[in-house]
Amino acid sequence: MSEHETPETIRYTADVICVRGDEVLTIVRRWDPYEGQRALPGGHVDIGETSRAAAARELLEETGVRVVDEDLVLVGLYDDPGRDPRGRYVTAAYLAHVPADTQAIASDDASAVEWVPLAEPGPLAFDHATIVRDAWLHTGRQPITR
Repeated sequence: MSEHETPETIRYTADVICVRGDEVLTIVRRWDPYEGQRALPGGHVDIGETSRAAAARELLEETGVRVVDEDLVLVGLYDDPGRDPRGRYVTAAYLAHVPADTQAIASDDASAVEWVPLAEPGPLAFDHATIVRDAWLHTGRQPITR
């Protein structure tokens, strides 16, 4: 970097692939970018917070689903420079398995919630379809073909 370049700001987020049987929990985004589109629950990691704790907190805030931090399994880090139109965002994605009777209620940044098929979640905002595919593989299932 030259002396005249400004360093790139990198923001740190956490997302959750919350699985109930063969379904994954999605939210409908209340705000831009991707307002009105489905995405995984998630958001910014607060100062002094681990990404795992942030993932559990965001899942609870957006969907009312409570998981224990330690039960979240890291699926991967996603850092493609173009993954978010707002700038450089790096996310830690965690997998959570919840009981078959788990209910979700939209709150906070979510205008709605929807359980969709894990194998074919349909279009998702950001790179969340890739994250779901990676979680699918993480569960030991065969690759999803598109």
